[in-house]
Amino acid sequence: MTIRNLICAALLALPAMTGLAQADALADIKTRGTLVCGTLGTSEPFSFQDTSTRSLVGYDVDICKLVADHLGVEVEYKLLAVAARIPELDSGRVDVLAANLGWSADRAAQIDFSHQYYVTPQKLLVRADSDIQSIDDLQGKRIGATKGSSSERVIAERLPESRVIGYADSPAAFLSLQQRKIDAQFASELVLVRLVNQSPDRSPTRVLEQSVVDEPWGLGIRKGEDALVAEVNAALDEAENSGEAQALFDKWFGADTPYKLTRSFQIGPIAN
Repeated sequence: MTIRNLICAALLALPAMTGLAQADALADIKTRGTLVCGTLGTSEPFSFQDTSTRSLVGYDVDICKLVADHLGVEVEYKLLAVAARIPELDSGRVDVLAANLGWSADRAAQIDFSHQYYVTPQKLLVRADSDIQSIDDLQGKRIGATKGSSSERVIAERLPESRVIGYADSPAAFLSLQQRKIDAQFASELVLVRLVNQSPDRSPTRVLEQSVVDEPWGLGIRKGEDALVAEVNAALDEAENSGEAQALFDKWFGADTPYKLTRSFQIGPIAN
């Protein structure tokens, strides 16, 4: 065979070799015996450090454990910054993301999403002495959101004439609101309630009643990992059908918590 023919044969074989070499995340997880779950670690009650035990706890933490139990493996948590979530997933350093990951068309083009396991109304927080009464009153105003989050993108689209300022995290945006550097903060209703509850002087603020958007959250999984997506969805569906999903919601958000929220969603495919 001539050198030219050898080169052609090698090029023709590349697609098949690439397909064989492509990692199977589900198989890797089971071989390793561990599901590596990327989470924030700073977002109470989703994932945060319990001050008494110094252990990582929260709704996202329990959801990851639920999936790992379904797969029959241990769970390992890796703490991530908001902006690092998708890069860490794409690099293979985490298997799934349970990290306040709201669905968007842009994100769905980059990664796959599981069924929704949480749905949050995204709302605006203003100072109590503000004359702002509606979403449209903030057109042209300064609005703070967590940098790299879906909230930052959503509010910029909804109020294109406003100046959206990105902050490292939601407490930083809340402080800026108190200091009158911004006119409103945009985040999930739960995050806003938590910030107000944790404020030392319970700074007078109010949440605008109308939600800008109701955002479904899913677990993030690398593109092409269909087998892992199917197993993650099966774990979530089992939790919904058994009542475990409702119990986890009540544990972290229900009547006996500071949030006193009622579950208004069920686990299932994200409508888009």
